[in-house]
Amino acid sequence: MTQNPAVEALGVAVAARVPVLLWGAPGTGKTSAIRAMAEAMGLPCETVIASIREPSDFAGLPIVVGDGVRFAPPMWARRLADAGHGLLFLDELSTAPPAVQAALLRVVLERAVGDLTLPDQVAVVAAANPPEQAADGWDLSAPLANRLCHLAWQTDPRAVADGLAGGWLAPEVPLLPDGWQAEEILSRGLVAAFLHVRPALACAPPADAASAGRGWPSPRTWEMTARLMAAGNAAGASPDARSALIRGAVGEGAGVEFLSWLIEMDLPDPEAVLADPASFRLPARGDRAYAALAAVAAAVAANPTPDRWTAGWQVLGSAADSAPDVAAVAARVLAKCRPSELTTLPAEIKRFIPVLRDAGLLLS
Repeated sequence: MTQNPAVEALGVAVAARVPVLLWGAPGTGKTSAIRAMAEAMGLPCETVIASIREPSDFAGLPIVVGDGVRFAPPMWARRLADAGHGLLFLDELSTAPPAVQAALLRVVLERAVGDLTLPDQVAVVAAANPPEQAADGWDLSAPLANRLCHLAWQTDPRAVADGLAGGWLAPEVPLLPDGWQAEEILSRGLVAAFLHVRPALACAPPADAASAGRGWPSPRTWEMTARLMAAGNAAGASPDARSALIRGAVGEGAGVEFLSWLIEMDLPDPEAVLADPASFRLPARGDRAYAALAAVAAAVAANPTPDRWTAGWQVLGSAADSAPDVAAVAARVLAKCRPSELTTLPAEIKRFIPVLRDAGLLLS
């Protein structure tokens, strides 16, 4: 039986430590799936029901200490901090009143609970019913919604029947190899190339409250998209799961447009380019040129041997005349991953000295 794409996407988001929210009707297994995912990953899970909490449960309880005031975190936050890793599960999020949603902003984005900052290895996951199906439901505020990847939870009747008859399958845990974050450089390059073509989608907050309470494009969610793309590729996630993650981060409209643009890209293989830099021909279309050079820079950053690093500069040198701005962006990536054993700098670097100097990356 194939895994539910929403469960697969949830696992990738948790592994990448990107805050994620499951939307679905009551009684459809969202809570069970999240707790099963935490158990399968070996993560302690702290469940906090937002509707029965006060803002101080997230912002911290003010306590006078000497001449000052500190904001003491609740016990659930202390337990996660002591464990060093885990999953914070915010259940029934759409029943949280506006004051509680405001208190959650730093918790979701910065993992800050009062004066306590949760470890980076704590994942934030939420579940919610649509406001019209929730008990005294509220639309999510735009700032809170923009901090989350929104996944639609669909119920498969056959999976329900099989689960009732033979037991529920444990979710498959995605495996992210060491160094998977290096692929994020390529993902960021692809996102940047797309936004050069569609600058209006760089930040497009919806006008109505219902749409603003779901995923929508902003610099933060595009950055989230790049991370989720890298994690999904590294985990070998299915196309459906990767599509759900992208659409969940930036919304249906922007997500579908970006996915269509990715399909249309016909980029040269960066490994073939590095093997023979002289054969590289910069694509004439601006977005394809940006994406092609970003792919080369990302490939070098993932494995920066002296030969590959030198070949990368040769590629950028060939593009410097026709697309200097695009090549300069990739040059900053290469400058940051210089191999320590390299003794001689490629001649092409001289063409980028002003750019590297301005970025504080001048090589010597």
